[in-house]
Amino acid sequence: MNIHEYQAKELLAKHGIGIPTGHAALTVDEAVAAAEKLPGPLYVVKAQIHAGGRGKGKFKELGPDAKGGVRLAKSIDEVREAATEMLGNTLVTIQTGEAGKQVNRLYVTDGVDIASEYYLSMLVDRATGRVAMVVSTEGGMDIEAVAHDTPEKITTIVIDPAQGFMPHHGRSLAFALKLKGDLNKAAQKLGKQLYHAFMEMDCEMLEINPLVETTDGQLLVLDTKMSFDGNALFRHKDIAELRDETEEDPAEVEASEYDLAYIKLDGNIGCMVNGAGLAMATMDIIKLNGAFPANFLDVGGGATTEKVTAAFKIILADDAVEGILVNIFGGIMRCDTIAEGIVAAAKEVELDVPLVVRLEGTNVDKGKAILDNSGLPIVSANDLGDAAQKIVAQVKEAA
Repeated sequence: MNIHEYQAKELLAKHGIGIPTGHAALTVDEAVAAAEKLPGPLYVVKAQIHAGGRGKGKFKELGPDAKGGVRLAKSIDEVREAATEMLGNTLVTIQTGEAGKQVNRLYVTDGVDIASEYYLSMLVDRATGRVAMVVSTEGGMDIEAVAHDTPEKITTIVIDPAQGFMPHHGRSLAFALKLKGDLNKAAQKLGKQLYHAFMEMDCEMLEINPLVETTDGQLLVLDTKMSFDGNALFRHKDIAELRDETEEDPAEVEASEYDLAYIKLDGNIGCMVNGAGLAMATMDIIKLNGAFPANFLDVGGGATTEKVTAAFKIILADDAVEGILVNIFGGIMRCDTIAEGIVAAAKEVELDVPLVVRLEGTNVDKGKAILDNSGLPIVSANDLGDAAQKIVAQVKEAA
């Protein structure tokens, strides 16, 4: 689960980490009121969307010469002008794709006198089962170019969760950022605070870009992104409440309500599978046969007829879907349950695209009988290869 910048900063502040003073706003008047609470005379107005590259982004409605989603304002009037242009308009960045994201929230912060900018992030390194702290002296909007062109300027510090954050990790962080004196000590302290915040909140990723050194010798988090392990949110109800569903794909939001793992893709073959590994294999074999999957959808091992019906309807709600492949291996999941859900959903939505179903495992004969007796134009397949060939052929024939 992702959250907005202002939410992430509020969480970091609770762990004693320095951030500039700022306030969130949903309307132009709220943005102006937020600025009036700040000392000024410099303000920063920031669009709040779940994507990076906001500063270099462009608003679809404002033309190519308009400013991006992070703007400096030297007066309250300029704050009002920036808020008016941003709210309700669509910001396109390198991470949003051409569709962009509508800006529904702003964050108005106090201006900061910057001496230097750094990059610092933490993430779970699944290859080693440890936490990786990635740091660089080259902070700012072009960190991707640094990673590509000068990777030697990026240092990775690996932390074993069984051992925790040790003093030598802090020293390595400060050394990598080339900090001395009081700033060196501040960086070591910051590294420890960030690690504890990362672990306590079950983060998947915490990125600070930039971490800035101010002209008066402070280290402040100027911008941050944070994401969390969805499987651990039951331990953090306060964090779960920060979810902004307007930033997510509506189909993915609906799928989460039924405990379905769904991700929309750009293809034309809808997939419904039980098990993540089998779902990946299904998508691969669709591509092998010359088509592209429209989604990843794992119904899990304990799906009910209601859950399967919901999954089927979510797939069919995608206008790009020209055919559906259902691939079920019934271990915990029973094939007859899947079949009942398929039939119920197909009748409810008036199925008008080709449907190929491959069933194997528990109650497979009952499942196939339910499909055969449904009166629906469902094509059965014997194995995964056969299923992929049939759905691709069916879609081509229907085109």
